[in-house]
Amino acid sequence: MSTATVSRPVISAWSAVSPYGVGAEALTAGLLAGRPTSTPVDTERWRVPAGDAHLVPGFEVREALGKKGTRSMDRVTGLAVATVGGLLEQPDADRDRETGDRAALVLGTTTGSVASMMDFTRSSLVGSRPFDVDPAQMPNAVMNCAAGQCAIWYGIRGPNTTLAGGRTASLAAVNYATRLLASGRAESVLCGAAEEFSSARYWLEHHSREHGSEGPDLGEGCAMLLIQPAHACSPQRPALAEILAVESRVAVGARLRATLDACVRSALDAAGVPAEDVWAASCSESPGEAGVVEREVLTSIVGERALTRVPALGALGDVSAASGAFQIAMVLATAAGDAQAAGRTAVATSVDRDGSLSCAVLRLAAS
Repeated sequence: MSTATVSRPVISAWSAVSPYGVGAEALTAGLLAGRPTSTPVDTERWRVPAGDAHLVPGFEVREALGKKGTRSMDRVTGLAVATVGGLLEQPDADRDRETGDRAALVLGTTTGSVASMMDFTRSSLVGSRPFDVDPAQMPNAVMNCAAGQCAIWYGIRGPNTTLAGGRTASLAAVNYATRLLASGRAESVLCGAAEEFSSARYWLEHHSREHGSEGPDLGEGCAMLLIQPAHACSPQRPALAEILAVESRVAVGARLRATLDACVRSALDAAGVPAEDVWAASCSESPGEAGVVEREVLTSIVGERALTRVPALGALGDVSAASGAFQIAMVLATAAGDAQAAGRTAVATSVDRDGSLSCAVLRLAAS
């Protein structure tokens, strides 16, 4: 059991659907093996130029979740529902506490499913009449569809929130989850983010990246964390990490470096952790100059060694809004297999090209 402070929330479980496969075990095994996840894209299916992407292997919504209620479900919703199910169906899950009226769900995203939005809009434009659209597709075009479906499938009847924050959405969701617990609005929060691969996302990313900027090929997946008050932990769901602080800032252009430096140092101060005590640090690897600055700032504060202890997020490709959730999952997966991580501190940062910045500080379980 962790010696987590009673007043601070903890992460007591996690799960993921990633380019390594379905479930926390698949992600952990893939990271430990250092297995690559990039594969050639099926250009006919995805309607994109030849190239590579980091896709969830063999993931089809109806195969993963069954035929009931999935006929019109889009990919990002399927990824989110499958991940929440994986977390709630773990053998040590407490369904009475983790679902119901006192359970909340917070999901980070970029825009929801941009593919569904574009497809629905296109059908209105190309149909003989503007209202000649498939009504079953309408829910998918709403940003909070995935979060709503997760709640419906698993009976999560507490606060249900979708946060659109680009690459910083995951850490914004973690911060929101801690506030729900602090205010007494919920007794447990399923918190994470999801991102799908699609033709629409590919072309939006292709045209919006900085000219000539390097970055990983697009990836997809969903990672979810179970966040609870420390006193709610049990031998079955022990505290894996204590959430010490989450800080955010906004900066663009020449102010990015100084503002991110201030954000990280402010988070460490709020957590009461000296920079030299940080065991591991994880970058969001934003494409372009922002990603370069992010790594340089973290290195200058916590040292290069801390950045090598957790596998780089690029192993999963560019998972955009899901970056922070996967970063935390990768920290937890790595710490579980390293005795030297016990009781140590980890930092995760997210930098979005639109100027939003976030930093989370975690204290890993003592055993």
